[in-house]
Amino acid sequence: MDSGTRQQRRAEQRLSYNWPIWFAEDFNGILSQGQMADLSSRNAAFTCYADQCPFEGQHITARFSVPRYDADGSFDLENVIVDGNILRVDNINPFMKKIVLQFNEPLGFRPGETEDVPAQKAALV
Repeated sequence: MDSGTRQQRRAEQRLSYNWPIWFAEDFNGILSQGQMADLSSRNAAFTCYADQCPFEGQHITARFSVPRYDADGSFDLENVIVDGNILRVDNINPFMKKIVLQFNEPLGFRPGETEDVPAQKAALV
């Protein structure tokens, strides 16, 4: 399925940004770091090193920050901790994988459905 077809099937717009995401099977253990790719209220896609990636079906807890935009174009960061299951693991290259995480409970907001503030959003990348 190409990205255009996938975009048409999505119930909400996704927020694309490149900030860290921390994850582990149990937050009392060792945390692994990934790089967020995009986010909706129900899913997150991120990349991570192949030797530190979770596997499909695995339950993990993740922690990340989300920019929340105001009508005037300013934003604050909201810290989020979610539990969920790995829906998909895609190989990017021998060293990196892309992970799709489905949250057990949706976020209380839709991160990608904000005022379009291109200059401010570009600063996040």
